[in-house]
Amino acid sequence: MSLPVVAIVGRPNVGKSHLFNRIIGEATAIVSDEAGTTRDRHFGEAEWAGHHFWLVDTGGLVEDSDLPMDLAIRRQVIEAIDEADLMLFVCDAKVGVHPSDARIMDLLRNSQKPWLLVANKVDNPESTDFYEFYRLGVSDVYPVSASNGKGSGDLLDAVVNAIPETNEERPEAIRVAVIGRPNVGKSSFVNRLLGEDRLVVSDMSGTTRDAIDAPMRYKETDLIFVDTAGLRRQSKIDDGVEFYSSLRTRRAIDSSDVCVLMIDATEGLQNQDLKIATMAWEAGRGLILVINKWDLYEDKTDKSADKFRKEAIDKAPYFKFVPFLFTSAVTGQRVTKALDLVLEVQEQRTRRITTSQVNDALEEMVARRQPPQAAGREVKLNYATQVEIEPPTIAVFGNHPEAIPEHYIRFLHNGFREKWGFTGSPLRIILRRKNSDRT
Repeated sequence: MSLPVVAIVGRPNVGKSHLFNRIIGEATAIVSDEAGTTRDRHFGEAEWAGHHFWLVDTGGLVEDSDLPMDLAIRRQVIEAIDEADLMLFVCDAKVGVHPSDARIMDLLRNSQKPWLLVANKVDNPESTDFYEFYRLGVSDVYPVSASNGKGSGDLLDAVVNAIPETNEERPEAIRVAVIGRPNVGKSSFVNRLLGEDRLVVSDMSGTTRDAIDAPMRYKETDLIFVDTAGLRRQSKIDDGVEFYSSLRTRRAIDSSDVCVLMIDATEGLQNQDLKIATMAWEAGRGLILVINKWDLYEDKTDKSADKFRKEAIDKAPYFKFVPFLFTSAVTGQRVTKALDLVLEVQEQRTRRITTSQVNDALEEMVARRQPPQAAGREVKLNYATQVEIEPPTIAVFGNHPEAIPEHYIRFLHNGFREKWGFTGSPLRIILRRKNSDRT
């Protein structure tokens, strides 16, 4: 990654996610009184005084625990430290120095990388004793209150002074949200693409709770893969943390460029898959369908993929414009092809067609099939132009746009797609009245 990386580390419930949200400037990390809510590394791009850096929220380090999830979190935190240029060691000023704090500090010192000690929950510096943290042998302690923002400016000044400068200009990254129901292999898929175990993978459904940002670079293009918590049916969302995970997933879709919908091949296309796909499509995002666990698909023949695709299109006709990729995140089968599809779909989603080309296409379609005429009115389509990208949007102007029926709009839609494809991207057609015909 071209930007410096700052990792937030510490025991559970010291306010790491609160501090992450405070620095990023929005509530992107789930905050809960339940220890262990943050399980993966959570990336976000931060900015202070003109300096940009990646901020990484990590799970709470639990010493002397043999629980599988605690061990997995520890591995993730160690990897975050390995990647980081600077660490923020967050302690709880209300609790004071905890025995685990000294052991975590040893871990940071062994990394031989710079770090700052942050005493959190100092809502009132005059009544909170944070000076005891100097006993740990640090030269500076930065008292902050992540909940109300006190001290955060001084901390960020120290952060930008401690991390390396970078003057490299980066093109805007393509944001890719990996979406789908729980336990379909989203984290395994992203890990396979990244070539490392950056996300916690567990057989326990719902391991991923936040939307996790994982940057990478492919063919000179910056990509940010967002591994999202699985979306269940609303009636199944009864846990407070899972409810907020669902909101994060919806927000991840809204902030993405391309959505990769993962479907479990062994379970087939479910109604919830269709709802998630439609959510992304109606939001105007690019869409790729990845059929995961294809290696486990029973009674597979050389026609199975075509059959699966046809049945999916029967359920959602717009799927005929969407790329299908049949993969196995476990074996790696065809996984890297997803990267080329992401670039292709984003290129299609950002295509801009000249007005002359759009008008020529409209003229051909009208010559082939005139719009239905309204009683007592002659209905004409005069010209068309592309008015937006992301997603491509074509405005068609005529004298009576309200008289154009839905089936003729679909005819125009299909005609424009025959010309230019717009693979994996929604194509919106809007009808407008010609200016001279408004009387």
